[in-house]
Amino acid sequence: MKAGEATAAGDELVDAVLGASRALVAVAARSLVNVAEDVTLAQYRVLVELAARGPQRLADLADAVNVDPSTMTRMADRLVRKGLVSRRRASTDRRTVKVSLASPGRQLVLEVTRKRRAELAVILSRLPDQDRRPVLAALRAFADAAGELREHEWSLGWRLDMRLVGAAQADD
Repeated sequence: MKAGEATAAGDELVDAVLGASRALVAVAARSLVNVAEDVTLAQYRVLVELAARGPQRLADLADAVNVDPSTMTRMADRLVRKGLVSRRRASTDRRTVKVSLASPGRQLVLEVTRKRRAELAVILSRLPDQDRRPVLAALRAFADAAGELREHEWSLGWRLDMRLVGAAQADD
């Protein structure tokens, strides 16, 4: 393949990923707005991070979602006011503050995840059978290249639902 052909193929691939990205962001936005209009996608991303990885220090959470610590502090303040997260000082080091999901935050993540999975299932059902395996392979390869954890490692499928349901029941 010549240099010009490689660039054209690369551009075509980038364009295809951008199109898929727009579709996925639209699904994410619709699933969130139908459940919690006053929660932004960035705030929801924080909730998902807490759901997947448990309580975290603000600095670690800022690193995980790639925002400045001051931005994370403001975002956490808003989420605390909405009752979706809580802050607690660590018992071993009173200077350390950890943020965790509150029960309403867990319920929000559960509901949005259910809606998102349902909408994605409808979209994927439109794929011809012969395209399903290649799409699966391509999406896994893309997620791997982006450094994303696999679904079973990240716990954002039914395992998240089960873990969150258990945690919600423990809070009640």
